[in-house]
Amino acid sequence: MKSANPVLAERFAAQALAGPPLPDPAAVAERLLAVQGQDPRGFRLAVRARTEGLSAADVERALGEERSLVVTWLNRGTLHLVRSEDYPWLRALTTPPLLTSSARRLRQEGVPPADAERAVATIERALADEGPLTRVELRERIDAAGVRSAGQAMIHLLFLAALRGVVVRGPMAGKQHAYVLVRDWLGEPKPVDRERALAELARRYLVGHQPATDRDLAKWSGLPLRDARAGLESIARELGEGENDLLRLTGSATDPTEARVPAVPPPRLLGAFDPVLLGWTSREPVLGRHESKVVTGGLFRPFALAGGRAIGGWKWARDEVTMEPYERLSRKHATALEADAADVARFLSPG
Repeated sequence: MKSANPVLAERFAAQALAGPPLPDPAAVAERLLAVQGQDPRGFRLAVRARTEGLSAADVERALGEERSLVVTWLNRGTLHLVRSEDYPWLRALTTPPLLTSSARRLRQEGVPPADAERAVATIERALADEGPLTRVELRERIDAAGVRSAGQAMIHLLFLAALRGVVVRGPMAGKQHAYVLVRDWLGEPKPVDRERALAELARRYLVGHQPATDRDLAKWSGLPLRDARAGLESIARELGEGENDLLRLTGSATDPTEARVPAVPPPRLLGAFDPVLLGWTSREPVLGRHESKVVTGGLFRPFALAGGRAIGGWKWARDEVTMEPYERLSRKHATALEADAADVARFLSPG
């Protein structure tokens, strides 16, 4: 099947939804640079959709034993799954603008600056002494230090510790994501040159999202448009430009005009907050008239992709997939999605 939208076909290839599957979870994070991670099942399913034959256990192994991936607050102040080696420069580049809003939210939650500092010091000391701890366990240490943790205060204290580069989410502790001390888990970070980091951001963003505009990059990263433009200008010799100010890296290996890259992905079930909806200023090419069924109030629901567009929603409950078509499915698409539903079950199975 050929896509009626060549720009979208390029983006599917850049997103690793069309073309050869990627080999492992770290390769997915490398291609996409940062995978939105506030939905634990969602970022695992983002890995599934771009690989072949892996399981959720492989993601857990990358987060724990291998330490090749971490989850922390980065772009736009949202949790993201990233490669451990990309964490230092992404944090240095994207988190400083978030410190003001962090302080404001803590004040709103009844945590004055002195208490916030004591809480971060308590978190750092607890992780240094005891190793990985869950949010519940860290809350106990915060309460013992006499700092308010009720309501949303605890999550904003952890947010501040993450912005400071003290903690990230690393291994799983049962069903909970444990926090770890960055210097113990990943080593002492090296100084980050901001100009080089902006160039790397621009280059790596385009690898997983091209073709795109400077405004697309700014929205995805949460940085001001001037920073997005500065990054792109610094790699100008590597760029080709098309219509509507769309930029792409020259000599891309994900060009869908090559015979090995199909025009659209095979029918596939995508999880909540899938990256294919989050990298550009508009989601209309994928969601079309069904956007309100997938995106509501900041929530991005799981959806079925077929023929290069959203054609239904789906849910995971009682260890099985339940489809909710938005329209009548062709037999070919229905059969393919049934097979993919079985793969979702295989991927998520604890066995």
